[in-house]
Amino acid sequence: MAKVTGIGGFFFRARDPKALAAWYETHLGIDDIARTVWRQQAGPTVFTPFAENTDYFGRAGQQWLINFRVDDLDAMMADLKAAGIAVETRAEWDSEAGRFCRIHDPEGNPIELWEPSADNR
Repeated sequence: MAKVTGIGGFFFRARDPKALAAWYETHLGIDDIARTVWRQQAGPTVFTPFAENTDYFGRAGQQWLINFRVDDLDAMMADLKAAGIAVETRAEWDSEAGRFCRIHDPEGNPIELWEPSADNR
C-alpha cells in the first residue's frame, strides 16, 4: 500500500513573500527557498510564501496548502480513486522536482501530493 512519507511542502499567501521568508529564516532557521531547500531528518520540505493573489491554492480564501511527500504517486492515486476520492493531475504541475496531484479533504481544503524526482529524494 502506498503511504505518505512526510511533508513535501507548505505553501501560503503573504503580502510580502520575500520579507516573510526572510523572517522565518532569521527567527526559525527555515532556509529561504530562493537559496536552498529546508531539509529535515525525514526528507526534503519546501517552505515558501506565495503572493497573496496566487491562484495556485484554488479558492481565493484558501490561506494554506499542505503538500505531503509520497513514495509512489501512481499507487497513491489508485488507492485514493478506489476509495472514491477525486484526484486531479495537470501536466504543468510536474517538473524536474517531481510529480504532483491534488485532492481535497472533506472540508474542501486542497491537499497536494508530491513524489519527488530521484534527484530530490
